[in-house]
Amino acid sequence: MRCKSVVSFLCLATLALTLSSIPASSQNLKSKTADDKAIHKKKSEAAEKVRGEKGADMKNDSIYEFSAKALGGEDIDFKKYEGKVLLIVNTASQCGYTPQYAELEKLHEKYADKGLAILGFPCNQFGKQEPGDDHEIAKFCQANYGVKFQMFSKIDVNGSKEHPIYKFLKEKAPGVLGSEAIKWNFTKFLVGKDGKVVKRYAPQVKPIEISTDIDKELSQN
Repeated sequence: MRCKSVVSFLCLATLALTLSSIPASSQNLKSKTADDKAIHKKKSEAAEKVRGEKGADMKNDSIYEFSAKALGGEDIDFKKYEGKVLLIVNTASQCGYTPQYAELEKLHEKYADKGLAILGFPCNQFGKQEPGDDHEIAKFCQANYGVKFQMFSKIDVNGSKEHPIYKFLKEKAPGVLGSEAIKWNFTKFLVGKDGKVVKRYAPQVKPIEISTDIDKELSQN
């Protein structure tokens, strides 16, 4: 009789042990499933990021994908410049290079009918040399240099608030030693008829000195 009791006790103990292990196994299974889902999510997010970067690279292959606000307040779609050669400059009204406005206007007068568009982007990031608002900038440009080429609203060309156009320009044509950042006012970018950046010029390069490169790009079919 005692043997049967012992056997019954052992059976009950074994059953209890078996039952107690089931929740743990279930918990481990749930944990593994959660881990698998997290890993899958991370892989999906990484793949999506790569696709996004590739898509961005493809989309921003030319400058025609962008738009910007003009000094007068209207939005300008850069598709209007398709087939033209562009000279893009970050400008300032109180800089030692400000007199370059005069040469830029001369280039505009000489080449506008031949397919060149000069685009000026005022910027106050260098020595705070463009403190005025858009109205004041427009008044200054007209009164002092008779500027007729297209001027845009004041923007940032470096940093977290940089305009997308300048992010594009800097990536396509880095400066000295591969540095992308704009170093000072009146840095210039020449863009070909296909919307791709041809060359970057330092602030000290006078606009008139770019004439040969402009002629070459205008002659391209």
